[in-house]
Amino acid sequence: MARPHVLVVVLAGGAGGRLELLTTRRAKPAVPFAGSYRLIDVPLSNCMHSGLSDVWVVEQYHAASLEHHLSNGRPWDLDRTLGGLLVLPPQRGDDRQGWSEGTADALWRNAPTIREFEADALVVLSADAVYRMDYDALVGEHLAAGAVATLVTTRVSPGDAGRYGVVEAADGRITGYSYKPDDPSGDLVSNEVFVFDPAPVLEALDQLAEEDAEGGLQDLGTALLPQLVAAGAAREHRFEDYWSDVGTVDAYHSAHMDVLPPEPAIDLDEARAPFRTRSGSHGPVHINRSAEVHDSLLAPGSRVDGRVERSVLSPRVVVEHGAVVRESVLLPGAVIRKGARVIRTIVDDHVVVGEDAEVGGEGEVTLLGLAKEVAAGTRLPAGARHPEDE
Repeated sequence: MARPHVLVVVLAGGAGGRLELLTTRRAKPAVPFAGSYRLIDVPLSNCMHSGLSDVWVVEQYHAASLEHHLSNGRPWDLDRTLGGLLVLPPQRGDDRQGWSEGTADALWRNAPTIREFEADALVVLSADAVYRMDYDALVGEHLAAGAVATLVTTRVSPGDAGRYGVVEAADGRITGYSYKPDDPSGDLVSNEVFVFDPAPVLEALDQLAEEDAEGGLQDLGTALLPQLVAAGAAREHRFEDYWSDVGTVDAYHSAHMDVLPPEPAIDLDEARAPFRTRSGSHGPVHINRSAEVHDSLLAPGSRVDGRVERSVLSPRVVVEHGAVVRESVLLPGAVIRKGARVIRTIVDDHVVVGEDAEVGGEGEVTLLGLAKEVAAGTRLPAGARHPEDE
C-alpha cells in the first residue's frame, strides 16, 4: 500500500503579544526554550521523527528572526532536493495578498499552493507548545476514520480552559466546540494540532471568506471548526502525554520549570526522539571553583561563578561570583553581575543585571527585556516588567 501523501503546515506568523517583551523583536516561534532550543524546534523535530518531510512554515511577524534559525531545514533533515522545508511569507499579486489576521486566514491565503500539492492529509500545527507526538500515526488514524477533521485534545487546568478551544466529545466524535469561551463547559481543549482532509476544508474556508469578506476568517476556532463540528465532520484524538502551552509569560516560565532535573516532565534529549535545533558555535560550559549549581540546565558557552538553583541558562550567559539565580530563565548573553539576586525571573537576550541588584521574588514571574541594563543596587519586585510598558 502506497504511503499517504502528507503535507505539514506550521502556522508560525502570529505576533505572540501575550509573551510581552519576549516577542518585541522576534517571532514567537523563534523565542528560545530550555537553553539550547527555539519553540519552532518542537513541531519540526516531531515532523522529523514522524518521517514527514514536506513541511511548510507560514511566516509573518519578525520573519528574519525565524529565517536565521531555520537554516534551510538542515537541522531537521528538511534540506532536500525534492520536498523538504518551504517558507511561505506574506505575498502580493492576487486576491489573497497581504497580511493574515489569524490562523484560518493564513491557511486560506495559502490555499492555492496547498491545493497544488494534492495531499491526502493536511497536518496543521502551531509553534507555541512543548510536547512530543508521532504525527504519522495520527495521520494514519485520521485516514482510517474517514474524518474531515481530527483535533488533538488534552485536558488542562479548569482555570486555563478559556484560553483555548473547549471541546465536548463522545466516543471519539466531537459534539461541541467553543472558542475561548468566557464560561468553559469543561477542561478538554484542542491543543492546536489538526489533521484535515484538504479538499473539503479549503472549500469551507473559501465559502467562509466569501460570506464574511469584511470581517475576515480570523482563527481556525472562530468559524471553521464550529462549522465542521456542527456538521458532524470532526473527531478527536485524545493526547494524554506531556503537553504545555507556552503562549504567556507565566506558562513559558512554568514549562521551563517542568523540564528541569532530576525528574523532568519531558526529556528533551530522549535517545529515540531528541528535539533537534540549529547548532551554534559555543564552547563548553565554564563552572568555576566557587560556583554552586543545583537541578539546572546549562547551555554550551555559559559561565557560572555564583549560585544557580532550578534555573535554565542559555548560551553565553554569565553568572558572576556571589550572584544568586533561582527558578529563573536566562536567555542568550544575559549577564548577572556579582552580588545580584535574580529570583523567578525571565531575563531576555543580553540584559545585564547590575551588581547587588535584587530582581523578582516569590509570586508573579518578573520579566526583563529589550536588552536593557538593570542598574547596580536596583530593587525590582516580583511581577515587575523592565522596561515598563510605554
